[in-house]
Amino acid sequence: MSAYADDQPVTEQETVVVTAPVKETAYQTATPMNVLTGDDLRVKVGDTIGETLKNESGVNNQSFGPGVGTPVIRGQSGPRVRVLSNGVGGNDVSQLSPDHASSVEPVLADRIEVLRGPATLLYGSGAIGGVVNVIDNRIPTQLPGRLIGGAFEQRFNSVDDESTTMLKIEGGKDHVAYHFDGFNRVTDNLDIGGQAIDQQAALATNPTLSVPLKNSYGWIPNTYAHAVSGSAGVSVVGDSGFVGVSINNLENNYGVPPDGSGGPSTRIDLHQTRYDFKSELNKPLPFVETLRMRLGYTDYSHTELDGGLPGTAFSNQTYEGRMELVHQPIGPLKGSVGFQSINSSFAAFDFTGAKTIVPTSQIDSYGVFAVESFDYGPVGYQLGARVEQSSIAPQGLSTFNYTPVSASASGLWKINSNNDLSLGLTRSQRAPQVQELLSHGFHDATHSYELGDASLDMETSYNLDLGYKFKADWGKAEVNLFHNWVNNYIYQQRTGQFVYQDPVNGDALPCGNHSDCSPVVHTSQADATFKGYEAKLLFNLMENHYGLVDLTLFSDYTRGEFVSGGDVPRMPPLRYGFQLDYTKAEWSGNLRLTRAEAQKNPGANDTPTPSYVLLNIGTEYQVKDFHEVSVLLFAKGNNLLNENIRNSTSYLRNWSPEPGRGAQIGIRMSY
Repeated sequence: MSAYADDQPVTEQETVVVTAPVKETAYQTATPMNVLTGDDLRVKVGDTIGETLKNESGVNNQSFGPGVGTPVIRGQSGPRVRVLSNGVGGNDVSQLSPDHASSVEPVLADRIEVLRGPATLLYGSGAIGGVVNVIDNRIPTQLPGRLIGGAFEQRFNSVDDESTTMLKIEGGKDHVAYHFDGFNRVTDNLDIGGQAIDQQAALATNPTLSVPLKNSYGWIPNTYAHAVSGSAGVSVVGDSGFVGVSINNLENNYGVPPDGSGGPSTRIDLHQTRYDFKSELNKPLPFVETLRMRLGYTDYSHTELDGGLPGTAFSNQTYEGRMELVHQPIGPLKGSVGFQSINSSFAAFDFTGAKTIVPTSQIDSYGVFAVESFDYGPVGYQLGARVEQSSIAPQGLSTFNYTPVSASASGLWKINSNNDLSLGLTRSQRAPQVQELLSHGFHDATHSYELGDASLDMETSYNLDLGYKFKADWGKAEVNLFHNWVNNYIYQQRTGQFVYQDPVNGDALPCGNHSDCSPVVHTSQADATFKGYEAKLLFNLMENHYGLVDLTLFSDYTRGEFVSGGDVPRMPPLRYGFQLDYTKAEWSGNLRLTRAEAQKNPGANDTPTPSYVLLNIGTEYQVKDFHEVSVLLFAKGNNLLNENIRNSTSYLRNWSPEPGRGAQIGIRMSY
């Protein structure tokens, strides 16, 4: 693809993938990936990482109201999609439950990479969905060219009266580089395109609710939010590499959409402090190309406030460290080997009844990994392997021990300068998480009674990826087909039973004639298969002195089924559509229309979601040099048809539609 500046064509450079074991471009890898950077990232940034990535191929947003959005990749979410901050896990509790917000904030990102295939083994086992790495300059890796630089960004969104302010200041001198950043985001209740609660569907999943439900039209109560964050980092940078440290603090208070029962509202008050160390040495030994080290400590907690009073609380203190050695080529082999450890102290308890939902547990994981690549004729191969030793030691109970073993292989056949064909095979194991094993109690935010299963086995998946890429002067094409077989797939599903909480001791009692009971959600496992595709075709419609016009056709699809019969719950629908992009000099704009079909396979004790059409537009204007300041002005119109969209990947599909019609404007100044 090319763009015009001063009416002269400029060839776009391939984006280098940082998260890969050896840095390479997207067209040099055998497995599908998404990379957001530069102005493309700036205009796609949302309030959550899921919202930011939801229009990428094969990626959906598992929303839980506007305050929460985690990525769903090929129908996989939670522990099967690892969200990283600069190569180290976010280490919050967003993987444990759909109501928990991620502490990794996209508004501060310089780039976001979504990676699948062998390279995911560098960052953990069981990430059959993929890895999302949010990269910023919190610990500077290079010495800036000036003493003081940075960026300022301000954005507004009418759909929830959002005001987000971001400031970044960084620079350096004499081998010392520094970085400061922070943001403040305030939102009001979310506007939607119709009724907040689909009463018929809500009663189908919980017939104990008192009718009529307390419903709202055009907005969702209790969805206002306030988040604030600040970071500071410093590095010593030289010819041989760098070493640096940083500290980050995040506070986020957001609401959970009500269930219509008229009970007290639930809000989540989140606090996290994070300390990071990062170093990279170039050629420290004759056989070593690069030696990288990451250390992080995260102190995370959140309290679910039920009518303003503390209810359920979660805490997680985590140390994570990894050492990665990129070796010099050994014959045709190039790649990396490494070691990773994650050590956490986790607890979940109920203030109101002094009940422990998940026992205080010490969770330890130690892993060794290797990813190697080599070329043989026109085919490039990549091999990966990872072995872990994982343990969960709950207070007062026996220790759970697991040894996940994962391996992968992929090949990229460069047929000619225009055509590439790839094939990837992965065998991945995942140990059950602590809440999947031991949850036992009422969870305020999800309005459910959650039951784990201590007899769960390790999950083993076998994944097959087949991809094709085409490049020519007139356009590009990319098609990826996948088929995953998963033994002992772990999932949460409503059982069809309901209980209520004893107001005296907090015990769960049979619902009987009580109203507004909580559904029982049980963690189970069964063999499952997932199959689907992602496809994208780009045409250069026009390229002359009037500008550049591109047309992109896109589609993605995932189907999840249990081998014994039935549907895996919360799968994304079939999506397809087109996007028109126009660029001329400093101006660019786009129009995107997405059609999502009805999800008629919702899983047992759940409800289908209707089809929808989503129409978005956007425009940008760049001022490259305004008194040594680069200025980007942007505006977007989202959901212009004001559709009342029910998200099939969301636990709250029947209570919380996606945002209605809204307009966003923003300015970013870089200096």
